[in-house]
Amino acid sequence: MTTSFVCAVDVGTGSARAGILDSHGNLLGRAERPIAMHQPRPDHAEHDSENIWSGVCAAVRAAREKANVAASAIVGISFDATCSLVVRDRQSGQLSVSVTGERRWDTIVWLDHRAIVEADECTRSGHAVLDYIGGVMSPEMETPKLMWLKRNLPGTWNEAGYLFDLADFLTWKATGSLARSQCTLTAKWTYLAHEKTGWRRDFFQLVGLGDLFEHGNLPEKASPVGADIGPLTTQAATDLGLTEKCRVGAGVIDAYAGALGVLGGFAGDEKDISRHLALIAGTSSCVMAMSQDPQPFAGVWGPYYGAALPKLWLSEGGQSATGALLDHIIRWHGAGGEPDAAMHARIARRVAELRAAEGDALAARLHILPDFHGNRSPLADPHAVGVVSGLTLDSSFDSLCKLYWRTAVGIALGVRHVLEALNENGYLIDTLHVTGGHTKNPLLMELYADATGCTVIEPLADEAVLLGTGMVAATAAGLYPDLNAACVAMQQGGRKRPSNPAASARFDRDYRIFLEMHRQRRALDAIE
Repeated sequence: MTTSFVCAVDVGTGSARAGILDSHGNLLGRAERPIAMHQPRPDHAEHDSENIWSGVCAAVRAAREKANVAASAIVGISFDATCSLVVRDRQSGQLSVSVTGERRWDTIVWLDHRAIVEADECTRSGHAVLDYIGGVMSPEMETPKLMWLKRNLPGTWNEAGYLFDLADFLTWKATGSLARSQCTLTAKWTYLAHEKTGWRRDFFQLVGLGDLFEHGNLPEKASPVGADIGPLTTQAATDLGLTEKCRVGAGVIDAYAGALGVLGGFAGDEKDISRHLALIAGTSSCVMAMSQDPQPFAGVWGPYYGAALPKLWLSEGGQSATGALLDHIIRWHGAGGEPDAAMHARIARRVAELRAAEGDALAARLHILPDFHGNRSPLADPHAVGVVSGLTLDSSFDSLCKLYWRTAVGIALGVRHVLEALNENGYLIDTLHVTGGHTKNPLLMELYADATGCTVIEPLADEAVLLGTGMVAATAAGLYPDLNAACVAMQQGGRKRPSNPAASARFDRDYRIFLEMHRQRRALDAIE
């Protein structure tokens, strides 16, 4: 009988979730608390890190109560979070990143695109660190956000004494340690984990951040994912409702936790793992592939060494708005409204009825290029915009359903676009492991198989992200000798959905149109 348990904490864009898991990876109790987001201007999005910590603590206490597990039995905890940037002053107090000057808004959210000009400057630098982020700096990474802060809020920059990726901030709140995860630093801070000296200080000099290390309290060496950072402090144990015997593991970015949750079972099969792709799909979508050797190419982030599993290289692609895009379509259309779960379900039901009546002809001339928030992969173009072709004057609910259906098709074709880029550059992916909110959308789950031609695996674990973070916590707590062993022992398997060969011709046509729309958008942008 299991007597040792771990706590996994997942901080997303709108909420903090916590789960209590046993050493076999079974989720015994979970709880969720909302977190605040402030948007003072278009493309600006901010969190309050103390609000996040409060939400985390409340979620952990509630999850433990639901699991009916004694605090003393929880031997490990780890955190995953979005790649948001937390800024603290030299006394570790909150420091504003907002144009409003309010100190509580001390965190720039991952999706914030205020630093797009700075990101372009980083790309133009041509520095060697770009070889390990797909050749293009994204405004969702930390360097351009730091450049923006220094230029636009010099008072904040001058006062700054601590700079954290959000997962590392939570580890610091829990332990007081300034350790940083190899996942966060490698994926978002241009740290080169495969080199003896990980930081390329000449790059920061080149982009005007030569004084970064005076303000960031950044370590020279990153901590491997799952490393034991130390025990909970007295204050953190009290806040979380746990004990000081609980060990804290070096955490991960949220999508990387999802990758561990669905691909961790292949940790012992390093040759075969390159056939599998993790798709962590919610507000946005991340795709992650791992391999024994680096596979660098333009338009896909990485390759990152040891950013998830040790000794493996990881390539990351994605789409900046997927679930958020479907929400937007519902709000945008005259027959829409609030994009809650009931509305999504109502639309899905009606789409099924329309497809039963009209078959493949349903909205066949309606095509959507889903880059409404830029193209993260494989074009790595944050300036890209969405395109809709084939609109009519129909404003009925059925027209909303058709637009929603074809937007979902566009999202799935975007995944196919990333897949083709990966497979043209050394991968042999034929299996797609999907986790996140999209598993609740029957249209998307069908399309991910049929539009890509891949076998789709839906994890049996309800919360693959929490499972992945639980694997990290179990490693830190010493329940397993290393992260690979924890992943293999705690994986939960999944349900298989093969692709439908009869649908391939239809989606091949749609994909040709999809690529042509990309070409035509470039042509329009080039007209002076």
